[in-house]
Amino acid sequence: MKKVVLLAGARPNYMKIFPVWREIKSRLCGLEPIIVHTGQHYDAVMSDIFFRDFGMPPPDHFLGVGSASHGVQTAKVMMALEPLLEEIRPDLLVVPGDVNSTLAGTLTAVKMGIRVAHIEAGLRSFDRTMPEEINRIVTDSISDILLTSCRDADKNLLREGIPQEKIFFVGNVMIDSLCRILPVAEKSDVMKRLGLKRREYFAVTLHRPSNVDDPAMLKRIMTMLGQVAESAPVIFPVHPRTRAMLKKHGLECPAGISLLDPMGYVEFLALMAGAGAVITDSGGIQEETSFLGIPCLTLRPNTERPVTIHEGTNRLIDITEDAVKIIQKVFAARHDIKPANIEGWDGHAAKRVADVLAAAAGMD
Repeated sequence: MKKVVLLAGARPNYMKIFPVWREIKSRLCGLEPIIVHTGQHYDAVMSDIFFRDFGMPPPDHFLGVGSASHGVQTAKVMMALEPLLEEIRPDLLVVPGDVNSTLAGTLTAVKMGIRVAHIEAGLRSFDRTMPEEINRIVTDSISDILLTSCRDADKNLLREGIPQEKIFFVGNVMIDSLCRILPVAEKSDVMKRLGLKRREYFAVTLHRPSNVDDPAMLKRIMTMLGQVAESAPVIFPVHPRTRAMLKKHGLECPAGISLLDPMGYVEFLALMAGAGAVITDSGGIQEETSFLGIPCLTLRPNTERPVTIHEGTNRLIDITEDAVKIIQKVFAARHDIKPANIEGWDGHAAKRVADVLAAAAGMD
């Protein structure tokens, strides 16, 4: 039996490892998936509920690293992970996304002679002020197997000198999770409980430091959301980080905005799928809204997922005096938006990932 460690560090990672874990388990192909949760971002409301919603078992190992600066957190993951990998001696380490745990896991494994497969390789914002961009570049440069979700990611890797034989286009595993959970989400009563009408409200998520750590920026965003709420209700499940910043800086919630506790994936998917538009700074939501055909307004100057702009429903929004007008214009045209048809975003990416992993482990 070949051992494959699936490393998760933050909430979006679960949506990427769940379909891969499930596919490997269902195949009985000689691969043993082992889930390691670093605890980089850990909150019972944000984390435990994901395992419940996905029907996954608790992680096989929990490192409990917790929050810290980028350097300290990366080092703590490496220090906790190294003895565990010594004990397990996996044949492969699979790292998803671009969080500090992704980089730390890759560095640790490569130094130990363990091969690494990176899910969502090749995404680039070309903005090195983003910590995630540094994590992506370094992880891709030393990984053995680069699993890409879109064709522009392949081009990015080739341009950086990555050999073609290391690159495998597999599609988007997050869409696998969405496709599996969507029928359950469609039965949710979240809109009824909140008194909402389908396509007649905005859903909001915010968590990036560039938006929520600067009190002046956060105040501008909340003011903007208050103006948007004059035309339609704004439903805002608040990330713990964002809520802490709102409280710390004494920022009041404008009328028309409903601040809610964080939601599980099923409930939030139902809220997102029923929205007229989504305002976010999340990478994954840019993908999910494109697949669902929901207008997405991304409060960032750039995105590592340009396919969601070229082929999907996404639009980058600057927090300027024109932002409200732009958002209202997009919302007014919401019924004209159609789901994107992006190659490999078909609900079967995990099968292609498992094929690559099995071949790499010599089990195909």
